[in-house]
Amino acid sequence: MQKTLSIKNIKGGVTAPKGFTAVGIHAGIKPRSALDLALVLSERAGPIAGVFTKNQILAASVVVNKQLLKKRMGQAIVVNSGNANACTGTQGMTNAKEVQTLTARHLGIPKSTVFIGSTGVIGRALPMPILRNAIPHLVKQVRRSGHTKAAKAIMTTDTKSKEFACQAKIGKHVITVGGMAKGSGMIHPNMATMLAYLTTDAAITPQALQRGLTEAVDLSFNAISVDGDSSTNDTVLCLANGLANNPVITHGTSEWHAFASLIQRACESLALQICRDGEGATKLVTIIVEGTQSNPQAKQIAQTIATSMLVKTALFGEDPNWGRIIAAIGRAGVPLDPNNITLMFDEIIVVQGGQRVSDQADARAQKVMRKKELTLWVSIGKGAGRHRLWTTDLSYEYVKINASYTT
Repeated sequence: MQKTLSIKNIKGGVTAPKGFTAVGIHAGIKPRSALDLALVLSERAGPIAGVFTKNQILAASVVVNKQLLKKRMGQAIVVNSGNANACTGTQGMTNAKEVQTLTARHLGIPKSTVFIGSTGVIGRALPMPILRNAIPHLVKQVRRSGHTKAAKAIMTTDTKSKEFACQAKIGKHVITVGGMAKGSGMIHPNMATMLAYLTTDAAITPQALQRGLTEAVDLSFNAISVDGDSSTNDTVLCLANGLANNPVITHGTSEWHAFASLIQRACESLALQICRDGEGATKLVTIIVEGTQSNPQAKQIAQTIATSMLVKTALFGEDPNWGRIIAAIGRAGVPLDPNNITLMFDEIIVVQGGQRVSDQADARAQKVMRKKELTLWVSIGKGAGRHRLWTTDLSYEYVKINASYTT
């Protein structure tokens, strides 16, 4: 019987688990000396799991990875930033496969174990002469300490790199999960405009790894919203190599539940780092909706609040205009009785029984609005439905960044 799991946060990002190396270099896709090409490599091949964008328009990297994932085995992940390689037709697919082939050849591993990623401006062909020259140099520089540069090399409008690692003793063996992510704008389920790459030294079946990753993504990357947009390239991959030498974890066991908690911790940390780094964001807001008849209904209300431009601008202006939140709740399309609504800013109840509480409550709520991190809590009844989502405000800086993204 697995005892209460004690999870320890550690340093090392994607190379924290045993047997992983990484690197990030300046290939020349981005101007000046910005890092723009990353590689994560496992000492040996192992199970890999993935979750991808629900957008119907898919970047070449997503199409390739979905095909590769059918074999459930991986060893390397190569990622470029500065170019999304999306909406680039058959040439885009040809280029993506060439990146995969070149990386495999120089690493001396099967092409089927090399996964790829791209992020950046949509509609432009990958600069293949640059990549053909850079990949041989890339593979020669992988090292255990290369996680920091790898995390920086996948950034686009991010203001900071995003890394996390944690470990726990599962049974008699220490299991480690590491990760890195990028994301700042176009953030919304399913999934956000983001890339996330996780690694683990756990010995685990492909099916158990996929279930663990899918559930973790639903509770993390699929529970953040910066601006209501999602993109063509969104990818989360998790690669395992078994070097912790634990008995192979299978789905549904106590060991699997412990591993699921570990990977959820990593995904949640990376997701919150993305949300805190939302383009121009000044606040991180947790939205909790309870009392609906089902979880999907609670999620629908939470997402309606999170994507309301009026709510988001009020958050930026530190204006406790709860009428905007009530209006969002009412248009979410979920059956409700307005007389059952309770709304709180942190611990301050501003609406009860569907009506305003008092001038004093509004004044106290305004003080809450000045905080960098706060919680909006909504109850609409006595149902068992519940959903938690993280979002940000919408600032002048967000408009400035996105008004001139390609120029």
